[in-house]
Amino acid sequence: MASLSPSEALVLVTGGSGFLGTYCIIALLNAGYQVRTTIRSLTKSSFITTSLKTGGISDASLKNLSFIAADLTKDEGWPKAAEGCTYILHVASPFPANLPKHEDDLIIPAREGTLRVLRAAKISGVKRVVVTSSFAAVAYGHPAQSSPFTEESWTDTLSLDVTPYEKSKTVAERAAWDYVNSPEGEGLELSVINPVGIFGPVLSSDFSTSIILIQRQLNGDLAGCPRLVFGIVDVRDCASPHLLAMTHPKAAGERFIGISGKAMSVQEIAFCLKERMPNEARRTKTRILPDWLVRFIALFDGEVRSVAPMIGKRIDGSGEKAKKVLRWEPRSREDAVVATGESLVRLGLLKK
Repeated sequence: MASLSPSEALVLVTGGSGFLGTYCIIALLNAGYQVRTTIRSLTKSSFITTSLKTGGISDASLKNLSFIAADLTKDEGWPKAAEGCTYILHVASPFPANLPKHEDDLIIPAREGTLRVLRAAKISGVKRVVVTSSFAAVAYGHPAQSSPFTEESWTDTLSLDVTPYEKSKTVAERAAWDYVNSPEGEGLELSVINPVGIFGPVLSSDFSTSIILIQRQLNGDLAGCPRLVFGIVDVRDCASPHLLAMTHPKAAGERFIGISGKAMSVQEIAFCLKERMPNEARRTKTRILPDWLVRFIALFDGEVRSVAPMIGKRIDGSGEKAKKVLRWEPRSREDAVVATGESLVRLGLLKK
C-alpha cells in the first residue's frame, strides 16, 4: 500500500468517549487525519465534542471527525465502522473502579471485543491496528525482581495474585496476537501499546479510574498513603505512541511499554502534590497507612479493594524500547501528576 498523507487516511478510534480515546482523537486531528470514532450511543457525541474543544480542538478540525454506533459486546456495526479505514486504534476496554462480581464480566468483553475489531479490520482491508493493552498484561503474577519488566514478559494469569482486570488485559492481548498470526488474520499488521497508570489533564467530570486517586488525595479523602507503587504516564504521552506505532515501519509486530521513569509510590505522589500545588494540596495526607488498615478499609471500599493485592509490591517497567524504536519522549511522572491535579482544580472537580 502506498504511503498516504494524514489528510488522505481515515483512522478509526474505538471508545472515543474514554479518557485515552479522546486524547487519541485530539492527537489525530491535530496531525491532520480524518477520524471516525465508535461510541455505544450516538447521544454521547455532543459530550465528546465538548471534551475535544476543552482539549483545544477547533470547530474547523471537528469537521474531520465522524461518529458511528458500535458496542464491543455485539457484532453489529463493526464492519461498517472499519469500512474505508487505513488504520484502527483499538482503545476501548472496560476498566471499572470496583472489582466485578465475576472475572468473566471483564475477560469476555475485552477478548471478544478485541477480536470483533480485528475481524472487521481484516475484512475492510485495514493496514494496521494498534491495540491499547496494558502493563497489566506484562508484569503481574511473578516473584519480585530488581530489574524492570520489559515487553518480553507476560502476566501469569494462573497466579492467584492476578486481578480480573489484569487477567482480562492479558487474555485480550494474547487473543489479538493469536489472531494476526493465524491464517484468518494473515496480512493484518498489529502493534500494541502497554501503558501503566494513565494520568494527566482531565477534560470533563467523566474521567478514568486512575484519576480518582489524585482527586481523593487533593480532597483529603484518604487518611494517609497505602504502600502502593505503580508506573505513571501522562495521557498525552500515551496517545502519542499510538500514532507513532500506527505508521512506523518497525512497529508492526511489536509491543511497547508506556511509562515515564520509575514507578511512583502513593506517598511520593502526595509529596509531589504538596510541593508543586501547596494551596490546593493542603488537605493531602503524607503519612503511611498500616497494611492491615488498608485491607480493613478494602472490606467496605470497592476502589481500595481493587488495588489491595498490590500493597507492598513494587513493579517497575522499562520504556526504553518505545524511546529507541519510536523516538518517544514522555513528560516526567511528576509533571503528569501535577497536570492531573491542576485540571481537577480548573474544572472545579474538587471539594470546596
